[in-house]
Amino acid sequence: MRSGVMSVALCVCLAFPAATSNAQDAGRPLRPVHTYSIVARDAATGQLGVAVQSHWFSVGSIVSWAEPGVGAVATQSFVEVSYGPLGLELMRAGKSAEQALRALLAADEHTDVRQVAMVDAQGVVVVHTGENAIIEACDHKDDGYSVQANLMLNATVCDAMVEAYESTEGDLAERLMATLEAAQAEGGDIRGKQSAALLVVSGDRSLPAWSGRIFDLRIEDHPEPVKEMRRLLTVARAYNYMNEGDEYMTRGEVERAVEAYAAAEALTPDNHEMVFWHAATLVGIGRVDEALPLFKRAFEMWPDWRTLVPRLPASGLLPDDSQLIERIVSVR
Repeated sequence: MRSGVMSVALCVCLAFPAATSNAQDAGRPLRPVHTYSIVARDAATGQLGVAVQSHWFSVGSIVSWAEPGVGAVATQSFVEVSYGPLGLELMRAGKSAEQALRALLAADEHTDVRQVAMVDAQGVVVVHTGENAIIEACDHKDDGYSVQANLMLNATVCDAMVEAYESTEGDLAERLMATLEAAQAEGGDIRGKQSAALLVVSGDRSLPAWSGRIFDLRIEDHPEPVKEMRRLLTVARAYNYMNEGDEYMTRGEVERAVEAYAAAEALTPDNHEMVFWHAATLVGIGRVDEALPLFKRAFEMWPDWRTLVPRLPASGLLPDDSQLIERIVSVR
């Protein structure tokens, strides 16, 4: 067991210099991704997640890491990116979040400027804030989650994040989103706002990364990244319903597919594509009268749907019935 930790730690020693600098500051890393973030595991579902906001471009590509049934990592402050993939590698190999972080810190010459948090599939949480993280810096870990921040405008940011995470109802994505909103409302990053990310994965380790990813949202550069993230989370939920509907259709569970498409449409009523496919599904089960008002709405929002309708029977997506097709395209 011990040799596994040491072998990965040796890899870390080799990886760190590529992401650091030996310039005039005696080798101190110069990648100041100061930020606030949360890592968490939902005890009811096993889902794992990480969410982050920073005044730094594309923060999600650097700070946030998660793998289905393995764990989640946030690596920030003067960031060493390899804490993310190597932390997940250690947890995948059977190490706890605490063991993984301890091994990585032991191989790092600049722990004083790091801020790293990890949670594993068992809900073990660990966080490290180096003594030279820029004030205001804070962290707080509790049952299944950790919040952390540095270069904040106010010292109360972590307290606001804790209160939001613990008091918000809903799924893990909703609680992570509320935590980011609370941090920003408390003042957030002293430099302002630029990018944000939210990543939630399944607790099922048997799933591949692409199907175990429930939400994977990034705001790369935006004047209001947290607000934009809230909007995208709603859109993502709608498309998750669309994907569910497609799966139901594949299995021949048409009624459940209609319900899923209707739920998607309710979340994003101005999305003409969701309205259109909801209508097409209704036609497929003979509910044409219900479908026609939806087709009308879709055509009004995007006239080219009317052009597409006659092409769909060739793909089996509408009945091969010329009178029916004419009835649909003629709806006004």
